[in-house]
Amino acid sequence: MSIKVYVPIDSGSVALGADDVATAIAEKAESTGADVKVVRNGSFGMYWLEPMVEVETDHGRVAYGPVSPDDVDTLFASDFLTGGEHKLYLGRTENIPFLKSQTRLTFQRCGFIDPVSLEDYRKYDGLTGLENALKMTDEEIVTAVTDSGLRGRGGAGFPTGIKWKTVRDAPADQKYIVCNADEGDSGTFADRMIMEGEPFVLIEGMIIAGLATGATKGYVYTRSEYPAAIRIMNEAIEVARAAGVLGDNILGSGKVFDMEVRMGAGAYVCGEETSLLNSMEGKRGVVRAKPPLPALEGFLGRPTVVNNVISLCSVPVILEKGAQYYRDFGMGRSRGTIPIQIAGNVKHGGLYEVGFGLTLGEIVEQIGGGTASGRPVKAVQVGGPLGAYFPKEMFDTPFDYEEFAKRDGLIGHAGVVVFDDTVDLMKQARFAMEFCAIESCGKCTPCRIGSIRGTEVVDKLARGEDPDLQIELLTDLCETMKFGSLCALGGFTPYPVMSALTHFPDDFKPRALDVAAE
Repeated sequence: MSIKVYVPIDSGSVALGADDVATAIAEKAESTGADVKVVRNGSFGMYWLEPMVEVETDHGRVAYGPVSPDDVDTLFASDFLTGGEHKLYLGRTENIPFLKSQTRLTFQRCGFIDPVSLEDYRKYDGLTGLENALKMTDEEIVTAVTDSGLRGRGGAGFPTGIKWKTVRDAPADQKYIVCNADEGDSGTFADRMIMEGEPFVLIEGMIIAGLATGATKGYVYTRSEYPAAIRIMNEAIEVARAAGVLGDNILGSGKVFDMEVRMGAGAYVCGEETSLLNSMEGKRGVVRAKPPLPALEGFLGRPTVVNNVISLCSVPVILEKGAQYYRDFGMGRSRGTIPIQIAGNVKHGGLYEVGFGLTLGEIVEQIGGGTASGRPVKAVQVGGPLGAYFPKEMFDTPFDYEEFAKRDGLIGHAGVVVFDDTVDLMKQARFAMEFCAIESCGKCTPCRIGSIRGTEVVDKLARGEDPDLQIELLTDLCETMKFGSLCALGGFTPYPVMSALTHFPDDFKPRALDVAAE
């Protein structure tokens, strides 16, 4: 029997040389006569160890990393095919501390399986949630999701079960499930990781959503910057369709659901659900006024569930193990687990799934290991480019929707970006306004014009032109954008600006601001 060697196909790993490592291992095995099968799996999300190579041994999977093509000869010489010692030896994969301390529900199979092998997916209890859902009524499925406490993992935190019930109760001859995979926030990669590493869990979640609401067609809307995710999702959909998991007779039940991938052009505002729907309909990606809600008049004017990737991927485990099992994780109104993406100037950057409730300090300093530069942490931005900057004095904040809101912050898509003491928060505030100006769809004045005026005001602050007046103007401008914008792009831009101004006032002293470098 061939020895299985796992080398990630995940884009983050490939960017670090995983393809070259896979090729080098295959060539070395051929030249030495070793019976090796190279399996391209997803990443476990420990990016400082990528490319991480694993070998399936009699004692479980043993990991080595980070591996370069130059290490392959010494790996073979050290008999790594049987788990031999080597300078890159990490021990059994499941015992690596970063992985072992997690609570992996949504990402439970990611990294362990061949992404497009339905056999692998089933081996790790995949499709159990769907099989249970097929024995339930639509009302029972909606009740289970509601009782689990699952909320939108894309940032809004809206209760998933309520959205599903609205679509289920809406009369229509056609309903849709739309997966928002337009992952555009800086420091976020969970959607990409699961689409590249465990696409069947998204397919399963979308089918269950369809059964719950009466929708028979689904779409995954993602961005052109994700070619590997698009390719793997399309391949997984074909495999699922051929196996009778998708189509006119789901697992022999007589129920109908099919789906496809749609690709956008990378506009940040298309992460907002109504802009996304316009883009899917072939229109310009601009925000729609609400009401009507997409749950009542969404894609092509029909009732539509629009959920984030992680929201939908959390559904199968709820249907597999029950609403109470899922609800037992977390704190307050934030139930279940959250895949936290740790990035920026941090020693251990990667994905860490755990129940809500860890403090920000624990995430940055214990799990992330502090800064990669070795310098002190100055600020942490949570929630993407529109998230607030938290100083060390606020590291006691629990990772929870309401707790972050109390401190004028937001969890968003759970991206955590770390900055050391060399960061200039005035430049970061200016970047937020400039980013909004570039990405604005232009439909509403507070976002379209306010962001341009905001950039100008920060520039005046930097030049020392009547600082007190500029701070007053910037504060007033942020209030107008926050409460007057049509969507979260303009509405959330004040979070990074005002948090930087509030917590790091010394950075807003006059100086030469290198605008060209921005």
